[in-house]
Amino acid sequence: QVQLVESGGGLVQAGGSLRLSCAASGIIFDINTMGWYRQAPGKQRELVAVITRSGRTNYSDSVKGRFTISRNNLKNTVYLQMNSLKPEDTAVYYCNADNLRGDYWGQGTQVTVSS
Repeated sequence: QVQLVESGGGLVQAGGSLRLSCAASGIIFDINTMGWYRQAPGKQRELVAVITRSGRTNYSDSVKGRFTISRNNLKNTVYLQMNSLKPEDTAVYYCNADNLRGDYWGQGTQVTVSS
């Protein structure tokens, strides 16, 4: 089993920055991809950014150039640096990790961007 705990959400003005962190614990030796998804009210959960164990990344078009995902394999932690935030980035952000046994989610952290 894998447990994921997010931190770093909050309220920020448009144009500001936030950094999300997600720490994995449990049976984590074989985690491959880690990433961030978000869900705004009334919308489906969508991919924000993912990173493989080797460091390969993939971003949603809506965040390219503004968000940066990174990972520390020794600390089993994934980060999301969010710059130039927009009101449309407001959502609950969820950490995700996967291995051969399954797909795991954190409890989510709220990010609110005021205009």
